[in-house]
Amino acid sequence: MKLLTTILALFMCSNIFAALTIEKLYSDHAVLQRNKPIVIRGTADAGNMVSLQFDKFNTSALPNISGQWVATFPAMAAGGPYQLTITQGSQKIVISDILMGDVWLCSGQSNMEWPVSKSAHYSEEIKDAAYPQIRQFYVAHNVNITPIATLPDGQWVNASSSTVGDFTAVGFFFARKIYQETGVPIGLIHSSWGGSQVESWISKDAMLESDVLRVYGQKMPATWAGLDSMLEYRNKKNILGDGLKKVTLDDEKKYINPEYDFSSWISADPMWQWDWKGVWAWRGNGYMGKKVTLTQTFTDKITTLSLAECYSHNDIYINGKLIFSGILKGNRQIVVPANTWQDGENTIMIKMNQVIEPEWFGLGLMGSGADLYIQSGDIKVSLNDNKWKLMPSFAEPHTYARLSNNAGTIIYNAMIAPIIHYPIKGVLWYQGESNAGRANEYRKSFPLMINDWRKKWKDDFPFYFVQLSSYGANQNSNDGSYWAELRVAQTMTLSLPKTGMAVTTDIGDAKDIHPINKQDVGLRLARIALKNDYSKSVEISGPTYVSAKYEGNKAIITFANIANGLKTKDKYGYLQGFEIVGKDKKWYYAKAEIINGKVSVSHPSVAKPIAVRYAWSDAPTDANLYNSEDLPAVPFRTDDWTGVSVNGKFE
Repeated sequence: MKLLTTILALFMCSNIFAALTIEKLYSDHAVLQRNKPIVIRGTADAGNMVSLQFDKFNTSALPNISGQWVATFPAMAAGGPYQLTITQGSQKIVISDILMGDVWLCSGQSNMEWPVSKSAHYSEEIKDAAYPQIRQFYVAHNVNITPIATLPDGQWVNASSSTVGDFTAVGFFFARKIYQETGVPIGLIHSSWGGSQVESWISKDAMLESDVLRVYGQKMPATWAGLDSMLEYRNKKNILGDGLKKVTLDDEKKYINPEYDFSSWISADPMWQWDWKGVWAWRGNGYMGKKVTLTQTFTDKITTLSLAECYSHNDIYINGKLIFSGILKGNRQIVVPANTWQDGENTIMIKMNQVIEPEWFGLGLMGSGADLYIQSGDIKVSLNDNKWKLMPSFAEPHTYARLSNNAGTIIYNAMIAPIIHYPIKGVLWYQGESNAGRANEYRKSFPLMINDWRKKWKDDFPFYFVQLSSYGANQNSNDGSYWAELRVAQTMTLSLPKTGMAVTTDIGDAKDIHPINKQDVGLRLARIALKNDYSKSVEISGPTYVSAKYEGNKAIITFANIANGLKTKDKYGYLQGFEIVGKDKKWYYAKAEIINGKVSVSHPSVAKPIAVRYAWSDAPTDANLYNSEDLPAVPFRTDDWTGVSVNGKFE
């Protein structure tokens, strides 16, 4: 009996001194969603009432046995600032400068994560950044096997010239336009992760109910060890052709033999992390090899092998001969003795150990690709190309970093699940680059995510997204395009209610996956919201394909959303970006003309056209059809033929 009394006393004491807390989303400068019930959550002593006051409203909540409490205030109109006071016994929390406004969740991958500070005209933008009623809450990168209940950290920050540089650029330019037009305070919850795949943002519950991801959801391991084993299998399958293949140290010793054939290894540009070159999340050692042809100019002289930056222990072999072993910080200049190079083909093999600094980097080279070369006197041979070969050291100890794309659901669990109780106005989404190889599957996985989030929030909120911009090659339809197919999947998603899409093919950068013109992206999203959610009379879309009529050797294309008419921005007045095909299924770049509000498409080699495509490439930089509001036409195809991404599956 005495022991039981002591245990009960200890239990009571532990609860008496339990701290009163409130979730991080409810911090100073918070924006709460107007016109929806206000839900406040926190922890406190179990069994002791928590009292709350917000503006003129008072309420209370009783913590459950775990100490968790939930309080609700009635919906309020836009306004503020207000103060929230929470008390339990002698403990008090005061949250100040709270606004009622519209909260937009900004999510996706790197083009949503892209900050104002790296966007075009930053020095000018910060002169128009003092908007204390625009605020951002940044959700730090995190992954988890199962959904977590609360965010571990974060705070609301008011927009100013000193803070806006860290805001999501797309989100801020959207918010600034909305605020300027409506005066409604705007809160941005910024939860995005560069390079992330859509499957990582989908809950396991949704996967299990999906015909496209059900099997994955059923097989997904429940532990990190299980996920690491899954990654090991996937890496071996992709790199070695066999997910169960055993690799020994003796096998890997053969890699430095100049006669060893490493042509089947991963082909890649050696700069930056191997994570993005087909060795996802690898944290261990590896090999990097290259064949290079040299003339006699390099054979009998002391030369320099420049290998950019890699702060780790490297063993560097030329034609099987060790010429350097050790650590060099900064741009590495390796002195190569005379008579090391051969006249003709040579083999460079580098045994790379895990990077020391920064530790998170994994394998790969840093610095500039211009610092990859062989030099003899004034003669340089560049090594900066995508013909290097990569192979992780499976035989040596290694681990896998906890990153965004290790598995499905893991970002949802850590960066979406903790905020689903926080009412929002809607979602802004910019993602798809990492799913281009599975573009056909994206037709289902992307709508699945949208429906999943709406179900979790119990709210059919607006969901507005950015169509992939232009990046890469401007190939024709005979070659096929993963990015074009991803754009089609995005366009098809508009069949869901309360969705909208900003077309950005005309404001991208074919040479950079991160175009810096984020202003127009935000403004095009803002147009959609202004019309759909703020009752403003604006055009929200460029010309959108409706139908094709074939008359002789011409295809006559009808469009919706032409405003006061179609136009081209080409200085000669010529339409570009159209392709046409006959029954032989050979595509031709077509002649296209605007005639009576429609587009006539033809080519001399196509007597009887059966299909037309527009802007069908990774980077359709020549596509130049607009409506009178200067909004670009939505890329389209009139056929439904099988594309290049049909076999891309999430595993």
